[in-house]
Amino acid sequence: MCCHVIYVIRTAGRGRTGARGPSGDTSTTVFSRPKQKLGEKEIEEHSFSGMATAASWKPLLLRALDSNAHLKHSTFFQLATIGSNGRPSNRTVVFRGFQEDTNEIQINTDRRSAKIEEIKHCHFGEICWYFTESWEQFRINGKIDIIDGANSDACKLQHREKAWFASSLKSRLQYLAPAPRLPDISNGSGEENQLDPSEGPVEAFCLLLFDPEQVDYLNLKSNERFIFTSRSSEQGFKVWMSEKVNP
Repeated sequence: MCCHVIYVIRTAGRGRTGARGPSGDTSTTVFSRPKQKLGEKEIEEHSFSGMATAASWKPLLLRALDSNAHLKHSTFFQLATIGSNGRPSNRTVVFRGFQEDTNEIQINTDRRSAKIEEIKHCHFGEICWYFTESWEQFRINGKIDIIDGANSDACKLQHREKAWFASSLKSRLQYLAPAPRLPDISNGSGEENQLDPSEGPVEAFCLLLFDPEQVDYLNLKSNERFIFTSRSSEQGFKVWMSEKVNP
């Protein structure tokens, strides 16, 4: 069965539609990349056969990643969470791509780190991502799902395993190190951990899936700012509304 994703864009009372199949063929007009000047719009994303849709802010983020790809730090962003004491915590993490056919942002982390307990206490978090070459900032607010080895969902465990093998061996070895923030009792022994590259995820490896609900986009070159907010329509579609606001 062929799956299609239909984008409905309304601007100043005018509507246009486009459909694209998995092979990339188009029936009318396909909107794949936004213009530099976005304009106010509403995008309804319709999904068939369980296929997830791309959000209206996602092409902007993909374009920013592409134009800043020559900068290694372009895949680093800040992830803020709230602890049980009500205080915020912030740290730099690495973008590991989008979960396949979704808008969920993948983050690898150590299940022994403090952020795991903070996320269990409050599932909401915020990403702040600045691209130095294109002068673009994305503040992404949403919910975080924790996928560790104890997860009962077989599909999620497959996602975790896939993320593990997508990581470099050097990155995987970090999860064999002593627990974060405990006193260092190694006495500088420099003992190296060993890991079979064919082995699956170790217990400490954890995959986080960040599901965006609101995106605050700022472009300092064009001096434009848009707020993208999601909601569920009566038909069960996820609809992204955008509003142009003052920078």
